[in-house]
Amino acid sequence: MRICVPLGALLDGSLEVLSAAGLDVAPLTAAGRRLVVEAGDGVTYITTRPSDVPTYVEAGAADLGIAGVDVLRERSPEVVQLLDLGFGGCRMVYATVAGEDPTPAALEHLGLVRVATKYVNAAREHFAATGRQVEVVKVNGSVELAPLVGLAHGIVDLVATGRTLRENGLVEREQIFDSSARLIANRASLSLRADEIGPLVERMARAVDR
Repeated sequence: MRICVPLGALLDGSLEVLSAAGLDVAPLTAAGRRLVVEAGDGVTYITTRPSDVPTYVEAGAADLGIAGVDVLRERSPEVVQLLDLGFGGCRMVYATVAGEDPTPAALEHLGLVRVATKYVNAAREHFAATGRQVEVVKVNGSVELAPLVGLAHGIVDLVATGRTLRENGLVEREQIFDSSARLIANRASLSLRADEIGPLVERMARAVDR
């Protein structure tokens, strides 16, 4: 079985829940710079950036993967969500500079609000659902900079504690959705490897509920 594990903020939680489910993650913790790691229990781990996990699972390069709701909603991959793993909790929000909300004035005078984000689909879907026109400016770096220098009226971004927003003089205006880590599966693998995947999902569910 091949499991795609995200590097970065979700890695520690992924290792913890996989280990609690009885999988051997020791080779993964000692992997160094290796991106493909074989464990002694027959599991092969593929490590990659969080945004790429659904791509590998959807294409069948991995049978299972761990990805955040933010990535799944943004990418809309053809995968099956099996389990909320209960870690990596955060929220997608719309934020602007502190003080008077610039959004109503932007809508009144321009007919739209300009939003900077790397979550383009999330931003468009949120404003469309609330009946407001939006111009999305895609940025990949420090999105908090955009409203400070006049590039955008606000931002759509993922936050956990909100500390980065506060340090840059921004405030949350609207919460868009909550996010956490999810166990996902390749559709074909879910059928072909049901005897392996089913018991593993049950063990992971018990580990999450502890």
